[in-house]
Amino acid sequence: MTFWLITFAVLMFIISGIYFIYKSAKKFNLTKEQLDKIKQRNSQLDEEDENKD
Repeated sequence: MTFWLITFAVLMFIISGIYFIYKSAKKFNLTKEQLDKIKQRNSQLDEEDENKD
């Protein structure tokens, strides 16, 4: 009886942790301007990395 109770508690602890992470994950709602700035900055960083090698 105690074994099943502990097993159930551990499983619920794991499942609740995964569910909490799933629910707390938020997507960013970025504007088109912000996306363009991010893409521009990423391409700049890629170019700098290529030049270093």
